[in-house]
Amino acid sequence: MNQETLKSAIEAMLMVADEPVPVGRLAALLEKQLSEAVPRDKVRLAIESLVSDYVGRGVELVEVSAGFRFRSSAEYSSFVGGLWEERKPRYSKAFLETLAIIAYRQPVTRGEIEHIRGVAVSSNIIRSLLERDWIKAVGHRDVPGRPVIFATTKEFLDYFGLKALGQLPELPEMTDLDATHEKFIVNEGEPNDTSTHRSDELEASDERKQLDESAIAE
Repeated sequence: MNQETLKSAIEAMLMVADEPVPVGRLAALLEKQLSEAVPRDKVRLAIESLVSDYVGRGVELVEVSAGFRFRSSAEYSSFVGGLWEERKPRYSKAFLETLAIIAYRQPVTRGEIEHIRGVAVSSNIIRSLLERDWIKAVGHRDVPGRPVIFATTKEFLDYFGLKALGQLPELPEMTDLDATHEKFIVNEGEPNDTSTHRSDELEASDERKQLDESAIAE
C-alpha cells in the first residue's frame, strides 16, 4: 500500500471511529487487513499529513491522551450544536470547583478539597465524577483514617480535548468557572482543545507526580 492509499485508509478509520484511536491500534488494524507489516512511523507520517490537510476547515484531526480523533472546529461549535435538540449539560459551581481542585491539586483527598473550598463536598458530586470516569481513587493518604486520594483519568483528558495535564489552562483563567465551562464547550462528544500550560504555583511534588502518572497511564 502506497502512502497516499495508507493516508486515505487511516482517514476513513478515524472518521468513523466513535472514540480516539492510538497509532498502535491503527497499525494493527491495517496489518490485519493487509496481511503485512505496517511501520508505525508510516502511520504517524500519514496522520501528520492529515492534520495539515484539515487545518482551517470545519473539522480537525487532533491528538488526545487516548489517541487521534476528528472533531468539529471550535469556531463552528454553535452550528454543530444545533443538530441536537437536547441542551448541553450544565454543571453547578460546586461541581466545577471540585473538579478543578482535583485537576490542579491532584492527588487530593476529599478533606483537602473541602479545606480549599471552605465548605463540605457533596457525596453526589464525588459519585458523579466517579461515574463519569473523570476521577478515580489512586490510593490512601498515610494519615489517621487513611482517606482516599483522588486524581483525574484519561477519560477526563479525552473529554476536555487534552493530551496531557500540562495543557490545562493557567490558574488565573480558572477564576470564572462559568466562562471556563463555555471555553471547554462541555458537550458530550464535542470537547475543545487548549494549548496553555499549568501554573508553576501548582507544580506537584514528586509523590504527587508519581500518583498522577499512575492514574492516567492505565
